[in-house]
Amino acid sequence: MLPDVSQPRKPNPARRSERSRQAVLAAARELVSELGYAKVSIEAIAARAGVGKQTIYRWWPSKGAVIFDSFLALSEGEDEDGVRLPDTGDIEADLKTVMRATVAEFADPAFEAPVRALNMEIIADPALAEAYREKLAGPVDEAKKDRLRSAQRAGQLAADADLDLVLEVLYAPLYRRWLHRSGPLTPQYADALVETTLRAFAP
Repeated sequence: MLPDVSQPRKPNPARRSERSRQAVLAAARELVSELGYAKVSIEAIAARAGVGKQTIYRWWPSKGAVIFDSFLALSEGEDEDGVRLPDTGDIEADLKTVMRATVAEFADPAFEAPVRALNMEIIADPALAEAYREKLAGPVDEAKKDRLRSAQRAGQLAADADLDLVLEVLYAPLYRRWLHRSGPLTPQYADALVETTLRAFAP
């Protein structure tokens, strides 16, 4: 048998960098959930992730940008073809499924804390607001409108309905109640929003 004279494998820098990046994103989510956004610092994220502060600044310009990417990472990898809403042929049932899932997410501390932090940063940072619209809100809204267009073709929604307005009527009360903590977020509330919206835009 010939001796193995192959050279030891060199570490893959890209793989190491991706591990570090994922560690930073996980650390950011954990710290926001544990401490609240105001008490989280780049230094704390770096320490939790086991990386240097400059490593973070190579990838992100600000704490808000890290928090945004940590939130964005939660929705990545779920569907390689992009965001999709259920389409069973019953728009009411499908929207109730989506809205109930949204209510459940808002009630999850691991999800809610970074989303509240993200909203704070979006208000103060126009560049972050643009990134949010481009990478997250825009694609998600387009997926919702695709489902509404399907409902229009099926005669379940008014053919001349303004789909942006439909989404605002459906989601704005939910976001307001969540943001202001002005009432409980329950499956029944989610169902009521769907029913009210569909009545308002009935064919």
